[in-house]
Amino acid sequence: MSTQGATVSAEPKGGRSGRSARRPGRKLDAARNTQILDAALEVLAEAGYEGMTIDAVAARAGAARATVYRRWSTKADLAVDAVRHMSQTDVDRSELPDTGNLRDDLIATIVPQSIDDQQLRIRVMSGLATLSKTDPRLAEAGSGAGLEPWIQTSRTLLQRAVDRNEYPGADVETLAQVIPLMCLARTALQQQPITPEFSLALIDNVLLPAMSGALRPRPAS
Repeated sequence: MSTQGATVSAEPKGGRSGRSARRPGRKLDAARNTQILDAALEVLAEAGYEGMTIDAVAARAGAARATVYRRWSTKADLAVDAVRHMSQTDVDRSELPDTGNLRDDLIATIVPQSIDDQQLRIRVMSGLATLSKTDPRLAEAGSGAGLEPWIQTSRTLLQRAVDRNEYPGADVETLAQVIPLMCLARTALQQQPITPEFSLALIDNVLLPAMSGALRPRPAS
């Protein structure tokens, strides 16, 4: 499930319509963007999406309200980008492992996290999961933003394994979503941390057997 390029509808402040409403001006400070996104995650974790406001995020980031609106003209845009930012910091797709062995590649992508980081992720993702009752489009975009970097990473690693004939014939597009979706369910629905032990169990007991299953002859219909 990828939300790249997806549009989330929300009524912008002052009648502006989405990011296209930004006026040309000086280049935005990338470091300032990061500060605002980090602040948005903290507010989202504490207050949930319904309680999150642009004013609260601006105050937490030590920024002017106009500074936030110059970058994100709706709360929905800001929330989705904050979740995407949270996941993109987990993995550097420009330096993915390439050990020649799929299991080792997957293990190398496991990112140990502190208890505080885990709790932040649980609160953010569980809060977004409740949005399906009020705004399915935003819930889908939010969860997709959190999964997108990991699905892309899995797709790359699995395709490499297929290309080198380690697991020929595997359904890469489907299996690339397995671990990210199960991690989402663990944080958003079960509200449990994603530990290295949990990740390793998914690799050894779910993903690799599914990849190997593609090698087995299918019974005649």
